[in-house]
Amino acid sequence: MTKQEVKQRIEKLRKEINHHRYLYHVLDTQEISDPALDSLKHELYGLEQKYPEFITPDSPTQRVGGKPLDKFEKVHHQSPMLSIEDIFSKEELIGWQERIQKLVPHEKLDYFAELKIDGFAMSLIYKNGIFVQGSTRGDGLIGEDVTLNLKTIESIPLKLEIHGKMPSQEMENRTRRLIENGEIEVRGEVYMDRHAFEKANKERKKQGLALYANPRNTAAGSIRQLDPKLAASRDLKFLAYDLVVDFGQTTHQEKHQIAKILGFKTDEGVFCKNLEDIANFRNKIMKGREKLPFQIDGIVASVNSNRIFKKLGVVGKTPRGIIAFKFPAKQGTTIVEDIKVQVGRTGALTPVAYLKPVQIGGTTISRATLHNEDEIKRLGIKIGDTVIVERAGDVIPDIVQVLPGLRTGKEKEFRMPRVCPVCGSKVIRPEGEAIHRCSNPKCGIIRRMAICHFVSKKAFNIVGMGPKIINQLMDEGLVSDFSDLFELEEGDLMPLERFAEKSAEKLINSIQKSKEIPLKKFIFALGIRHAGEETAIELSNHFGNLEKLKKAKLEDLLKIQDVGEVVAKSIYDWFKNKSNLKLLEKLDKVGVKILSQKLKVKSQKLKDKIFVLTGELESMTRDEAKEKIRALGGDISESVSKNTDFVVAGKEPGSKYEKAKELGVKIISEKAFLKIIK
Repeated sequence: MTKQEVKQRIEKLRKEINHHRYLYHVLDTQEISDPALDSLKHELYGLEQKYPEFITPDSPTQRVGGKPLDKFEKVHHQSPMLSIEDIFSKEELIGWQERIQKLVPHEKLDYFAELKIDGFAMSLIYKNGIFVQGSTRGDGLIGEDVTLNLKTIESIPLKLEIHGKMPSQEMENRTRRLIENGEIEVRGEVYMDRHAFEKANKERKKQGLALYANPRNTAAGSIRQLDPKLAASRDLKFLAYDLVVDFGQTTHQEKHQIAKILGFKTDEGVFCKNLEDIANFRNKIMKGREKLPFQIDGIVASVNSNRIFKKLGVVGKTPRGIIAFKFPAKQGTTIVEDIKVQVGRTGALTPVAYLKPVQIGGTTISRATLHNEDEIKRLGIKIGDTVIVERAGDVIPDIVQVLPGLRTGKEKEFRMPRVCPVCGSKVIRPEGEAIHRCSNPKCGIIRRMAICHFVSKKAFNIVGMGPKIINQLMDEGLVSDFSDLFELEEGDLMPLERFAEKSAEKLINSIQKSKEIPLKKFIFALGIRHAGEETAIELSNHFGNLEKLKKAKLEDLLKIQDVGEVVAKSIYDWFKNKSNLKLLEKLDKVGVKILSQKLKVKSQKLKDKIFVLTGELESMTRDEAKEKIRALGGDISESVSKNTDFVVAGKEPGSKYEKAKELGVKIISEKAFLKIIK
């Protein structure tokens, strides 16, 4: 090839590579395979090495290049990169509109809402259409020049081109003039998506390195590396949200449209004619946020009219015409006002922190479990400490960290009691266990809690029988064990406080209706120590009826999936206890009918596959999902381990999701799960 032909070939290769970069990194589609694109890049690189005089700053080969820097140079932003006011409630949203409407009383306000990506704010400068400088937000006035690192991000075009039709011909003409001879500033967020984050942590785990804490910090740390090759290895992305240049746009919505036409990935957002539209958009996004490929912590709502936005001005470092409507926080700080012990149905003593009320995840939290004495020692918690409390989905709030730097010296140590706070019996801690227990099996609270468990939704599901009614019945001597519930008459209830003829009749009907019960629910209702809902289902599926379970030997129980020695011994001992066998006889006499059943397995499609469910599913309940897995020969586990094959993540997944990521267990969406069980 002649030099002229080489030059033409290089130009065509660049154009072709940039076209496919735009398809893949902006439009999330592709026309050719990755190896084919790599081959084009390889050819371009080879030609540029032979003919370095044809290398230009906007060439795709210049994304990773140059030696590591000694330091970052300072950059003065031509227009300040301002912060955004945070709000968390509909009331605050209304208050924001009332404040700005007073400043522009005769203007009709409408809005544009977009996702608030949890990323790292950046400014990109293009001169004559070529990317020449990228800088961090810094303090809003002065940032750092991180151009070389930003060049490694494929979703940042090195050269601006027009992809598609502009809102108007005049706007297109002005845009072309600015690309050919002018300066354009684009602002947006650098972020790391979930897939890239998980991939990076898997690699670090293999290398025995500490895992990254979260995608945002990892993205920010990557951009502030002095070696561009390190930034390139992190698979970062860029999302544009603002243009600091006049293309003739009149609304914020048009800024997004233009940014996309210029080759940037954008969150297209939605036009909102009023506050109700903003709130509905936020609620919709909040429900589906876990399905997004990146982390977000809310939405951003702006006054859509650029003219009105400018007229509203700035207060401090915050534009008045924009707010961040954030999702309810999952963590908050508060003070431990006391630690008290609760006694459960198995006699377990659980320390509970009584907190100064704090709003977390849209709910007021005033208590958090401390689990056991070992957890208290691990946290180093004292009464009076300032702590970080976390709430994930509907999981009981947890104290995750103590802030010792805020101690005053008046904090008090907590010690587990030596005697039961209910019956005064000796408290013991069985060898090899983390739990302290009341040594009295007839402790009043144990019986009360056992009956509460017996009537609960996943057991006999006696609607209308809550803890207060159970306390009344036991205090009046009407109920002392499970079987007594089924001998109650309307006349027994009507003299009690809060009971009238209709309410008494309703509860008695509910009790009688619950007499027929599937074997798995009956086993769960008995409250056998260590035998939870999943174990009850396994026992039901394995034995089919109560008589076979009663006669089971220890070795028979050990053959069941997920039943280890401790669980097997607990079940075996329960059915060998004379008092328990007498209770079963009494339940039979009062007419409790146990529906014998074995799971009907439709196929062995999921044989030997272990699933863990976390978060809320949209298309079915968790129980329905479990039934479908079992019907296909699969197994369910309540905890994540290296033996887990799939973790199904619904909305607002809890600690199991994090555990799966830590162990490298495959996490699948509800959509992927539905394909598996189809």
